[in-house]
Amino acid sequence: MKAFFEAIGYLFTDILFIPMNFFRALELENWWTANIITWIFIIICCAATWYWIKQLRLFKANNEDTQDTTAHSFLS
Repeated sequence: MKAFFEAIGYLFTDILFIPMNFFRALELENWWTANIITWIFIIICCAATWYWIKQLRLFKANNEDTQDTTAHSFLS
């Protein structure tokens, strides 16, 4: 059983973290390049938020947005 958990530890620390070790070494050379994954996620989140707000405005303009002040029927 000990070998099983050591294998899991080896998998995560020595194999799956290879890209993260690369970015950690790259950060010493160029911070912007090392954080490219973060910038990609920020761009994706900004695009998703923009799309969500656009859809909310469309529903509100078509009067399809029902705004009820009570979240559940037992609160009425």
